[in-house]
Amino acid sequence: MDIYNLSTTNEFFLIGLSDLPEVRYPLFVVFIVIYQVTLVGNGTILLVIMTEKKLLTPMYYFLANLSLLDIFWPSATVPKMLENLLTEKQSISFAGCTLQLYFLVALAGTEVFLLAVMAYDRYVAICFPLRYLFIMTKERCAQLIAGCWAAGFLNSLLHTVFTFRLSFCKSHRVNQYYCDIPPMMALSCSSTYVAEMLVLVEGGVLGISAFLITLISYVYIISTILRIPTTEGKHKAFSTCASHIIVVGLFYGTTIFTYIRPSSSQHSPARDRLISMLYGVITPMLNPIIYSLRNTEVKEALRKILCHKISL
Repeated sequence: MDIYNLSTTNEFFLIGLSDLPEVRYPLFVVFIVIYQVTLVGNGTILLVIMTEKKLLTPMYYFLANLSLLDIFWPSATVPKMLENLLTEKQSISFAGCTLQLYFLVALAGTEVFLLAVMAYDRYVAICFPLRYLFIMTKERCAQLIAGCWAAGFLNSLLHTVFTFRLSFCKSHRVNQYYCDIPPMMALSCSSTYVAEMLVLVEGGVLGISAFLITLISYVYIISTILRIPTTEGKHKAFSTCASHIIVVGLFYGTTIFTYIRPSSSQHSPARDRLISMLYGVITPMLNPIIYSLRNTEVKEALRKILCHKISL
């Protein structure tokens, strides 16, 4: 049996997306392209929001923070995955694994809270348009954004501490291409009850609360839109939150499929890694594409910047 004391191990070994040597380099090319598209796409959204005065509104402050998260989130996992594909070295240090898990959980948690805040922002804008500027002041926006980041990073600190207090003696092979809570718990030979309860209770309460805020906000938004008498008015109101609805659907769809499953359910590790890739790599790449294609103001600002660059 592969049982030996790794509670003081200096490194773990990450199971990559594929063990086949002939697909390593094609995968490297695919993921470096995806990563570059993610960086360029989200960087472009940030540039557009910072340079276009028309976009200096609460909705775009939140969108700028979403783009920052979508830059940082894959940056916590993709560079190490690319290194492993290129060098065929699957190891990651204990400290590196700890930091990777911490930032991954922190950024994912921050995005959960930010999506809830963005839903609340659209609720106020559509349901209380005359009071919007009085409710969503710059100070209120700054407080909400700071609260999202603080809650995400403090929540992650708690999970990271309880995860890495475990004794890792079953194996040193992490069944994922990055360090995450479930595959790390699977390596423990000590009781994972407290860490699991922490994920279910504390993480569940915060996650479900954020999800309910998002859901309830959109129930009120949709009911308000349906009461608008004209088709043009309905279309205009819906267009202001359509991009966010798609992003929320992508985020929660892949998250639920990745994490909210019975532990006894039959599933293949390869499929888990594939779904995690969709959750952590593909979604951050798609978010700026969704906002740039669906949002008229972003498209106009981007066109204005490109025309200015060409004229120079």
